[in-house]
Amino acid sequence: MAQPNMGTPPVDIKLKEGLQPKPETMLRLFCEKFFKNKLAVAGSVILLVIIFSAIFAPVIAPYTPEQQDLLKRLQPPSAEHFMGTDKFGRDIFSRVLYGARVSLLVGFVSVVGAITIGTVVGAVAGYFKGFVDSLLMRFVDVVLSIPDIFLLITLVTIFKPGIDKLILIFALTGWTTTARLIRSEFLSLRTREFVLAARTIGTKNHVIIFSHILPNCIGPIIVSATLKVGTVILAESTLSYLGFGIQPPTASWGNMLQDAQNFSIMVQAWWYPLFPGLFILLTVLCFNFLGDGLRDALDPKKLK
Repeated sequence: MAQPNMGTPPVDIKLKEGLQPKPETMLRLFCEKFFKNKLAVAGSVILLVIIFSAIFAPVIAPYTPEQQDLLKRLQPPSAEHFMGTDKFGRDIFSRVLYGARVSLLVGFVSVVGAITIGTVVGAVAGYFKGFVDSLLMRFVDVVLSIPDIFLLITLVTIFKPGIDKLILIFALTGWTTTARLIRSEFLSLRTREFVLAARTIGTKNHVIIFSHILPNCIGPIIVSATLKVGTVILAESTLSYLGFGIQPPTASWGNMLQDAQNFSIMVQAWWYPLFPGLFILLTVLCFNFLGDGLRDALDPKKLK
């Protein structure tokens, strides 16, 4: 009796194996999708340049931000002063670099705080639902109903201006939209099979929240944080321009615009408001481009 050849798989199995696509990792799919977005890539490169310039400002800047030379007041851009000088003879290029340190510090640190608060509140509300969800979301609605600029000015007036105070204020006022986002993600994920299985075997609620559901929300959290940094930088610049933010002599893009708000200065010394305003615009725009690119690249439907 002939014995079957166990070493050679059937032809139909080999054909099926040959038709199966090669496995692609999520990281590779993400990179392919992200790098196809030219605006996101360009925004990322420009942001890296701005961030490194801010970090190494003491090395790059030719002058200290407070160094004055009254004999060179309102000098136009030149080889000696790349972006000109202000009304006190201070080098605008140096002040823009040091101002970037302030804006990025406030933006990054406050967003970490806001994202942390918003994630915890949204996770608790979305997971437990019921009375806890209603209570937390009504509080979020109350906070969102207050005009942002009014709330920020009120809190700054109470706590007094300063970098540490601004970071705290932006962290305490910027978490609400993240809370809503994470709540919606948890409402969707809490009924999935892996969550139900974890409950069945007696896994504790906090373990399910932080170890099972939250890792599936990393994409939306990253996108939210990226977009929020640009929003905070713009808000900080607005407060400083209005006189409620970073106070002189500390350099910030907002108070540089405040110094240049005199009409005669804006007309005669166009470079004075131009460069800090340009850096605000460029930085916020690049964060928005980066956030849009991350949102598209991290979309689960597009990673399949």
